[in-house]
Amino acid sequence: MITGDHAGTAAAIGRQVGLEYPDLVLTGTDLDALTDHELAAAVLETDIFARTNPGHKLRLVEALQSHGLTIAMTGDGVNDAPALKRADAGIAMGRSGSEAAKEAADIVLADDDFASIAAAVREGRTVYDNIKKVISWTLPTNGGEALTIIITILLGLTLPITPIQILWINLVTATTLGIALAFEPTEKDTMLRPPRPRAEPVLNGTLAWQIIFASLLISAGVFGVFAYGVEQQYDLELARTLALNMLVIMEIFYLFYVRNIYGPSLTWAAVRGTKAVWVTVIAVFAAQLGITYAPPLQAIFATRPVPFADGVLLFAIGTVFFAALELEKRLRLNLRAMGQTAHRQEFGGPNTQ
Repeated sequence: MITGDHAGTAAAIGRQVGLEYPDLVLTGTDLDALTDHELAAAVLETDIFARTNPGHKLRLVEALQSHGLTIAMTGDGVNDAPALKRADAGIAMGRSGSEAAKEAADIVLADDDFASIAAAVREGRTVYDNIKKVISWTLPTNGGEALTIIITILLGLTLPITPIQILWINLVTATTLGIALAFEPTEKDTMLRPPRPRAEPVLNGTLAWQIIFASLLISAGVFGVFAYGVEQQYDLELARTLALNMLVIMEIFYLFYVRNIYGPSLTWAAVRGTKAVWVTVIAVFAAQLGITYAPPLQAIFATRPVPFADGVLLFAIGTVFFAALELEKRLRLNLRAMGQTAHRQEFGGPNTQ
């Protein structure tokens, strides 16, 4: 809390709102006596600063930022404007705030309710998560297709999927399924996660590993089913139809896996999905039935009807694919939890990376 009020008043308010050390208060006079280095140390141990002027508020923001922290500053008066401008996220009151504060701020609370800040953070995390989910789904599915073609060309093998079939997947199934992830609701415990490091890229090491792992599994599934069709002495068109449907089925299973990137995907809420997910899945499934069994589409895409037993086999392989992804996620999350526990035991505090 940084305020221009009396130290006693600030301490009383601090106790009411539940600050950890409400009785430790530094005034503007105390701040004037501290060097920048001393202030940088004191700012981490003090919760309340009273009798401050605009210069003090600006120094406090800069002192916190010197530790690499991301700072949000709220204010409503003209004297708050310099600190609001310097903070990483300046938040002004829209009703009671001065025009100077609103001009300097990055965000203006139209209702002057601090609870709106938490709601905005929750929405921001949801949007960021959904962007990661779209990337997590799009890159592995396309990576599996690309890896299949690259391996086929390098080894001089027969293409398990024709170019027009790949075009069908990219224009119809992939686009439709990927859009569904943009409508995902907020994940459970979203607000309990620590903030991500400010320098962390969207495509971090964990996501890169997921892309590689899923791409390899998808490519292996396509090659395996195509080899099965050849071994059963099916004609080339039917073997390719099996591979095509295998790719689409794995994309659908992967969609349900990606929906929950921070927790298990085998809960009822995860499997139940959203309206957008089921609309797209049903639409893709119907389109895939059409390209597989409708004679006009068979002539265009060089497909053949898939026997019922082989269709069951494809779904069984899709289930194994989903289980392998989920097992990898469980192991990764458990290892991360063990690492965080070890960090807390070593340093005696929560891991706030």
